[in-house]
Amino acid sequence: MSTRTHYTDAPHKDRHDLSNLRRIVPFLWEYKGRVLIAMAFLVLAKVATVGVPLVLKEIVDMMDSKSVQLVLPVSLLLAYGALRLANVMFSELRDTIFAKVRYRAMRNLSREVLNHLYSLSLQFHLERRTGGISRDLERGTRGVSSIMNYLVFNIIPTAAEFALVAFLLLGDYSMVFTVVTFSTVLVYIGFTLSVTNWRMHIRHRMNRLDSKANAMAVDGLINYETVKYFNNDPYEINRYDDTLDEWEGAAVKSQASMSLLNFGQGSIIALGVTLMMFYATQGVVDGEMSIGDLVLVNALMLQLFIPLNFLGIIYRSMMHSLADIDLMFS
Repeated sequence: MSTRTHYTDAPHKDRHDLSNLRRIVPFLWEYKGRVLIAMAFLVLAKVATVGVPLVLKEIVDMMDSKSVQLVLPVSLLLAYGALRLANVMFSELRDTIFAKVRYRAMRNLSREVLNHLYSLSLQFHLERRTGGISRDLERGTRGVSSIMNYLVFNIIPTAAEFALVAFLLLGDYSMVFTVVTFSTVLVYIGFTLSVTNWRMHIRHRMNRLDSKANAMAVDGLINYETVKYFNNDPYEINRYDDTLDEWEGAAVKSQASMSLLNFGQGSIIALGVTLMMFYATQGVVDGEMSIGDLVLVNALMLQLFIPLNFLGIIYRSMMHSLADIDLMFS
């Protein structure tokens, strides 16, 4: 580990994300059995999730049928409820199994970083950067936990669900539904990546100014006697406030750019879902699809795009976490 200064605005490209992630993997793989079991529960939960709109389609088609006497589809309703229950059960089992992996990794990594700090030279510690280091260590440890959560609980499940939805659309419906789905997802991902990477330098600057301000406050209080002896407390307070003023400006810019990103993502999703519903409704009018098919396509799209919408937030959070982890390892 190096001892580079924490407060310069290092470019986003200077991070070492891949190498940092490789350093985290051994902490995860200590309980590889639990990881594999958690993945199995994840797949089962997603199968149950995609199964819900399939059963809903059958219920709607049965209720819409005019050729038979209308009866209560008890078995289908029970299957509908059972699938929703299975989704919740398998998701909670996944979380429970993976908890040991996540918290053990946080514990081991925190211990290793603290051990490294104790091994650094006296010169390093005489610079009294305790405040900034403690904040970077805290954020970095949280970042490791967040990365693991995003991968196991969000990114992999969303990819699995997308694959299942694509399989259903390709197998039973017109190619246009698959084209619209893939096109919307690709445009959404491209927009999210480009805008998020553009605004990441703002977040990176926010973190550095936050650490710098915290270091000023903590180090000034540690040296309270010296500060008061030279009557330097107004100077320290002004210096601290100037740093917070820079942090405030970066925070406002970060929020404004996030709002722009959220609006763009929402617009892309709205356009994709509208196109899907247009083609599905036209299919019903032409007699090529049933009312149940219309409900199924709508339900599948909502199930797919809701987590995809959160995926944009998750990507931004992952980038923030990777920046925090990079500071911790540095």
